[in-house]
Amino acid sequence: MAISPPSRPPSPSPPMSRTNSGTGVFSVPFERFVRDEISDWASGFTLLDTMETYFDSHLDLLQRQLAKTSDRLKSRAEAKINDLKKDVLKDANFNKFVPASNLQLERDLQKYKLKVSQRLLAITQTWHTAKVIRTREKVTFFMAVMSLLLTALLFGMAPEWIHVVYTVQAAYYLPLRVYMYKKRAWHYFLFDLCYYANVLDLIFIWAMPSSAALFVACYCLSLGSLASAVITWRNSLVFHDWDKVTSLFIHIYPPLVFSVIRHYYPDAHTRFPAVRDVPHLQPFKALLLSSIIYLIWQLLYWKFVLIDRRVKVQSGQRITSFTYMLNDKRGVIGRTLAKIPEQYREVSFMFGQLLYSIVTELPAVFVLYDSAFWSSAYILFLFGVCTWNGGGFYIEVFGRKFERELEALRKELAEVNARSERSSPTLGPQSDDEASTLAGSPKALSPVVAASDPQDHIPPLNGNGEARKHL
Repeated sequence: MAISPPSRPPSPSPPMSRTNSGTGVFSVPFERFVRDEISDWASGFTLLDTMETYFDSHLDLLQRQLAKTSDRLKSRAEAKINDLKKDVLKDANFNKFVPASNLQLERDLQKYKLKVSQRLLAITQTWHTAKVIRTREKVTFFMAVMSLLLTALLFGMAPEWIHVVYTVQAAYYLPLRVYMYKKRAWHYFLFDLCYYANVLDLIFIWAMPSSAALFVACYCLSLGSLASAVITWRNSLVFHDWDKVTSLFIHIYPPLVFSVIRHYYPDAHTRFPAVRDVPHLQPFKALLLSSIIYLIWQLLYWKFVLIDRRVKVQSGQRITSFTYMLNDKRGVIGRTLAKIPEQYREVSFMFGQLLYSIVTELPAVFVLYDSAFWSSAYILFLFGVCTWNGGGFYIEVFGRKFERELEALRKELAEVNARSERSSPTLGPQSDDEASTLAGSPKALSPVVAASDPQDHIPPLNGNGEARKHL
């Protein structure tokens, strides 16, 4: 590199240009400086490019999502519009092309479907709500069968335990009967003679086993009014029905217990001293004692039910055995009471009950107390009656109920078939306009095709693919 002599002033250097920027004293450092400055600006542009690329990609993605959402909303709007158009065209043209008989058939089918769905819904609800009831019925069935089996075994093997089993079951059935009847507002039935007699039986067994008078009264009432109630009240041996099992227990177990105490209890006089004091019944005295016990109950019943609670009974808020029998027009007692003037019905009913109690006690007084055979035969007869009634309940009641349901379903199906036959669709047109419409293809039922010009239809093709000429 040449250096100018100092004697001569240095000539001004020419202006820099891109062609000579690489020459001169500071060419290399200046070029390095220029390159660093340009690289800094270039790096700044690179960052801007990166940012632009980032935002451009995200803006493009956002734009695509907005476009997709817009297309989806447009498609939904078009679908809604098309549905509205179809509904309008259907309402406007369906009745025009479909005969009136088809419309009536469609209405009938819709009504039938609705009725069937409602019935299925009701059956489903009943099925689900009956789960608790079915469980209770299973428990009742189990206890009733086991009670019957246990009673039969004890009667033959250990009759001295019969009164204990009776007490245990009474401690279960009677409080539950009170609770259930109170819940249903039927608790005035609990003042009837049968509950009164059961309470007296328990009092004799556990509190007064040496009272001869109470023993005679309990024996006569148990084998008289209570035992005959199995027949008159049609008690049924229905194992799964708790109410029927309880009613049967109240009426048939006391006669069994006192028959066992009188004839089959080993050394009965040691456990029940009253049995030793009454080797034989005196008919008049026995009937008198039982009648006195009965009259005590009747006076209490008349005071607390027929007088103190007369308003509730007459208003229908409470039901008694008297009102039940009076309203039972199919029964003999109900028809008889209906013929008696209203002011004498209660007195006549109470007198009839007293007479009924005395009459039903006659076999116990004259026959059953002195004969173990006839006592057993009488108990077996009562058990046979309640078993027969239970069989009738299972077969006749369930069978008739099922038969009525089948008959109702058959009538409904017959009505639907009759309506279908009356409003069956006709293949032929109903008018000339319909004839011109139905004569075409099935697409003629479409509102769009029906509204188009017949000249716009494509003519059919022949075998060579050419349009056939219409003759």
